[in-house]
Amino acid sequence: MTDHHLRSRTVVRSAALVTCCALAACGGNGEAHSAADTTKSKSSASAAASTSLTPDQLEHLNIAPVSVVSFRPLVQTTGTVAFDGDLSTQVLAPISGPVLRILVQPGAWVKKGAPLATVSSPDFASAVSDFRKAQATAVQTRRVATLDSALFAAEGIARRDLEQAQTDAVSAEADRDAALQALQALGVDSATLESLRANKPVPAIQGTIRAPIEGTVVEKLINPGQLLEAGTTPTFTIADLSTVWVMASVFESDLASVVRGDKVDIVTGAAPHPLSGTVDYVEALVDPATKATQVRVVVPNTGHLLKRDMYVTATIHSSKEKRGILLPVSAVLRDENNLPFVFVQQPTNGFERRQVTLGSRVDNHYEISAGLKEGERVISACGLFLQFAQSQ
Repeated sequence: MTDHHLRSRTVVRSAALVTCCALAACGGNGEAHSAADTTKSKSSASAAASTSLTPDQLEHLNIAPVSVVSFRPLVQTTGTVAFDGDLSTQVLAPISGPVLRILVQPGAWVKKGAPLATVSSPDFASAVSDFRKAQATAVQTRRVATLDSALFAAEGIARRDLEQAQTDAVSAEADRDAALQALQALGVDSATLESLRANKPVPAIQGTIRAPIEGTVVEKLINPGQLLEAGTTPTFTIADLSTVWVMASVFESDLASVVRGDKVDIVTGAAPHPLSGTVDYVEALVDPATKATQVRVVVPNTGHLLKRDMYVTATIHSSKEKRGILLPVSAVLRDENNLPFVFVQQPTNGFERRQVTLGSRVDNHYEISAGLKEGERVISACGLFLQFAQSQ
């Protein structure tokens, strides 16, 4: 190779080094990674070979020792928003029949027991009839039991007949109470129930679907005229939106770092800043499709910014302390196969390109789970220069 060619090659390397260091000084780590991803590399054999630099070039590199430190991992993952299952419910139709009128619309806040819709149902007529029959039977059997008590006192009947009369009265009263509870379950108001107890006539009763909990009506699933089937047809969804669940997916390598009580930062484009949550439950099952475990995060929904099925990112701050090797993000480069590697300094001041295995990310550092050992020295910034030099 001629002197001219040698001088040209040295100039190219020096220019690349200056450019790399300028990027690092200006916070251009992302651009450096992008350039590294698009740079052509040599074969595995030549990439692993040691590359030597001049003393002047070494002065522009940031070289840091590899050491084992204590840290708390950050588990970064994604998740979707769901209603708080402890504060939300789907309202099923308690009676059969066509819908007469919708009384609330989505967005309305309702108290427990508030009417949501009315239904024309034969179930009410049947329930009222059952109650009147049961009440009449209860009154009659109690009267007979009272008379039999008087007759027994006068030795007019046997004890066995008295006990049978009392048993019949208790059974009839139990049937009456059950019929009354059936009316209450159908949503009959207290004024109508009092009239029935007093054996007064009552107008034709319309069925009412009532809110089982307090909260916001978030879904209306029925329309006027729609035929409902008792215990089967969903009618509304009510939820307390003050808190929501974020169901985050955590993979096996990070699962040991996540426990109940860990703090979580939830990031979504709908909120100007991260929302704070807490890990409430780590599921005991693994999703067979994704091989991830669902982690439930309870998040106070300030301003109701989080909506059901919204896609969010989650950063779990592990409370478990861990020991390992941490390197600055700028020390880790990517090869043509997008595999991470670092440059390790050799005793001869050369640098070996070595693949590493990344663990979790902790702020501006990567955990190195394999590929390095304590005491070695690596280029913590401007490693892009060597990657460029090896490609020449």
